[in-house]
Amino acid sequence: MTHATAMLDTYPLDLGHVDRQALADCIDACFDCAQACTACADACLSEDMVADLVKCIRTNLDCADICASTGRVLSRHTGYDANTTRTVLQACIQACRSCAEECIAHADTHEHCRVCAEACQRCEQACRQLMAALG
Repeated sequence: MTHATAMLDTYPLDLGHVDRQALADCIDACFDCAQACTACADACLSEDMVADLVKCIRTNLDCADICASTGRVLSRHTGYDANTTRTVLQACIQACRSCAEECIAHADTHEHCRVCAEACQRCEQACRQLMAALG
């Protein structure tokens, strides 16, 4: 059981018709992706040809910030606003897609980019699944 699941299970109010597993999976994927993107940006900065990775670094950092923010928004339930949730999920989907595409372009040369692309793809999928569950 993850911390996201445990916190959802202890929330004192009714969460309504939300798919708790999809929500917990998305929260976990967002925070995991934020970490992977931050680490990938740092690894890119350590590469000899760092100038070739400027766009990757920027995309990593943007994605990390958006994923972390999305995870935080999804972790709050009091005064829930479905429009805000859908908006942050859509932003996260786009950021993850862009970051995965950029990292895939470097994955043959940099293993950290391959790992990051996988985290981004997983997060994008989790966000899509939660969006579908929200209706």
